Amino acid sequence: MEGITGNPLRLKSVNHISLICKSLDESINFYQNILGFIPIRRPGSFDFEGAWLFGYGIGIHLLQTKGDENIPMKKEINPKDTHISFQCESMGLVQKCLEEMKIEYACALVEENGVKVNQLFFHDPDGFMIEICNCDNLPIIPLVGDMARSCSRVNHENMQQQIPQVVNQI
Repeated sequence: MEGITGNPLRLKSVNHISLICKSLDESINFYQNILGFIPIRRPGSFDFEGAWLFGYGIGIHLLQTKGDENIPMKKEINPKDTHISFQCESMGLVQKCLEEMKIEYACALVEENGVKVNQLFFHDPDGFMIEICNCDNLPIIPLVGDMARSCSRVNHENMQQQIPQVVNQI
């Protein structure tokens, strides 16, 4: 694999993530009513229970387990655990909504070179970690080459002003 650069598999985007759940109805409710995904049609040829949801350019495929043996239920909120992250418009609004819905969460702050990123972590009904952040504040700076880009158009102009400072610090 050494020396391979670019996009050798010609990938285009993330399509979906698959999650095993113990209660399909509870998981659909969570992903639809808390995270805002919409249920979509899934192939009828599948011989197992499940549901497909779509939002924010990605799909969530929920797979109903026949028992709890495949789901390691996690109680502790650990930001270093496997998770999916969503950017939001207002961290304050997210925190307020989670409190109103009585969803336990943990906060974290990442700060580097004056850029602050707030994070909230919580679990879905089966213990899978969800992160909500204002990650578009953090510039994406490639480790190679002289080109840097932001994960947000809003941050693009600000980031372009920061590139010379960041490059000079490297």
